[in-house]
Amino acid sequence: MQRLLKWLEKPIDVLFWLGLVATVFMMVHVTIDVFSRYLFNRPLDGTNEIVAVVYMVIIAYTPWAWIQVRDNHIVAGMFQDVGNEKTDFILDIFVKAFTILFLAVFSYQTFWAAVGQTKAGEVWLAGTMYVPAWPSRWVLPISGTFMLVYLVIRLIVDIGRGPQPRKRVES
Repeated sequence: MQRLLKWLEKPIDVLFWLGLVATVFMMVHVTIDVFSRYLFNRPLDGTNEIVAVVYMVIIAYTPWAWIQVRDNHIVAGMFQDVGNEKTDFILDIFVKAFTILFLAVFSYQTFWAAVGQTKAGEVWLAGTMYVPAWPSRWVLPISGTFMLVYLVIRLIVDIGRGPQPRKRVES
């Protein structure tokens, strides 16, 4: 299972890097738009729409699984370390199971929404042009599914391993 988790990290890393590249492209695009707006009084058509339908979707969703691999999601710290190792283990398993349920529903729903918008050829009017919006609809089910698969395997590994002694944090 550990080998499967390691193998799964490769496409998850690719998604993360896709998000970083989209961040750089968005920064360059917006910078060019601002300069052309204030220096030449000619803003780029559709910058707001392209940022909203392409860049922000990629930036927001592609790092999901990468963050999960590193256990860096936001947590409710008031419930951590309140009991013994067994209590913490049960709570961690419950949270992972609930997250898996949420991701399964999320991935399923966004998959069918992506299928529908792809068939419809969804576009957004952006100034004087149309921006194809349907490709960005696929980012959600792809990112959600990678996180879902990783989390299912991780849950199996964690259950098999059982409760672990707490790591001491020295201050």
